[in-house]
Amino acid sequence: MKAIAAIFAATIALALSACNTVQGVGQDIQKGGQVLEDAAKKK
Repeated sequence: MKAIAAIFAATIALALSACNTVQGVGQDIQKGGQVLEDAAKKK
């Protein structure tokens, strides 16, 4: 679970540094959530 949280935090940090608009932030957060969801399904 700690690994998933670390991956999620890293994804959010990268997403926030890579986007320039509020809409972009929303899309990046959604993608980060999808990664987290996919990781949870694999367990």
